[in-house]
Amino acid sequence: MYLNSEIIRADFPILSREVYGKPLVYFDNAATTQKPLSVIRKIEEVYSTINANIHRGVHRLSQLATESHEEARKTVQRYIHASSSNEIIFTRGATESINLIASSFCRSQCKPGDEIIITAMEHHANIVPWQIQRDITGVVLKVVPITETGEIRLEDMEKLISPKTKLIALAHASNVLGTINPVKDVVRLAHSRNVPVLIDAAQSVQHIPIDVQVLDCDFLVFSSHKMYGPTGIGVLYGKENRLEQLPPYQGGGEMIANVTFEKTTYNELPFKFEAGTPDYVGSTALGEAIRYIESIGLENICFQEEKLLRYATEKMQQIEGMRIFGNAKHKSPVVSFLVKGIHPYDMGMLLDRLGIAVRTGHHCAQPLMNALGIEGTLRASFAFYNTEEEIDVLVAGIERVKKMF
Repeated sequence: MYLNSEIIRADFPILSREVYGKPLVYFDNAATTQKPLSVIRKIEEVYSTINANIHRGVHRLSQLATESHEEARKTVQRYIHASSSNEIIFTRGATESINLIASSFCRSQCKPGDEIIITAMEHHANIVPWQIQRDITGVVLKVVPITETGEIRLEDMEKLISPKTKLIALAHASNVLGTINPVKDVVRLAHSRNVPVLIDAAQSVQHIPIDVQVLDCDFLVFSSHKMYGPTGIGVLYGKENRLEQLPPYQGGGEMIANVTFEKTTYNELPFKFEAGTPDYVGSTALGEAIRYIESIGLENICFQEEKLLRYATEKMQQIEGMRIFGNAKHKSPVVSFLVKGIHPYDMGMLLDRLGIAVRTGHHCAQPLMNALGIEGTLRASFAFYNTEEEIDVLVAGIERVKKMF
């Protein structure tokens, strides 16, 4: 279905602003997406009408805030097709979700010498937590290499799986290369060896449909702020039986059933993993963001973003000296690139003066940059509210910067 960009963009007030006297061209969506008015208004509505600490109060505001928070949990459940709302844990984001699993899983399921498998394209959030656990518990970290096109091969992963493999953790889509990994095949391979799988969906959940029951993954994580919701809240999905096996990540209020100085018993799912006052405003706004996505239609979003990716790739490949990183057959709407003879920071700063927002640097993926033999790239990442005309502005901006060098 054709999306009317003029109508869509009117939902996002920031897109009408100027930067340095130029219309904003926002191509940093892989870092964070902009927020529609409905989400902004939902945050204001909660604070203005039902703000109260949830779950513990018998008064009306507390009850309303609790209902709003738990309804958001059910909205997330529906969006990713989880079998129960008990499988939806609210966290501060994908990063905390991975840290939660890394800590609780390694602490309870691993012994020195046991192995965790990741890939060479992972974000630091899916590397560092496992390294921390390596230092604490003695687990071994094994890395699946990538091909020249920026993809992983199942046969390479299969070679790394051993009787000591306890978990495989990988990105659904690379935040640098855009590669969409064959996670369903990875899960099938892993489960044939009785190995659970964690999927980092931070770069996919806003772009393509996800059904955790079809994927059959054991854990899946994502962040609200990359899918048009507020910052500071995210989701950990876990199969109920898997979550039941894990000890709490943090202690405090909410996650307890009974506390004495001698012993504490823990609350049932999902509350066992939600210590302290949750971000009930953020969860409610995340629920609103999901409803906004559903109102547009994820299939329509996919179609629009694939069209933008094809257009941008075609136009940018025509620029002399252009090198694009990541040429997988299946990609999310991300183009990471370098222009010969121009440092990415110089290019990024000069594009900024033209009102064009792109990301520069290693994109929290330094091991990937090392594998590519570079220090960093520029990255243009698209959302359905972007237009081909904006891509033309980016291409013209790159050509203008080239002339300056």
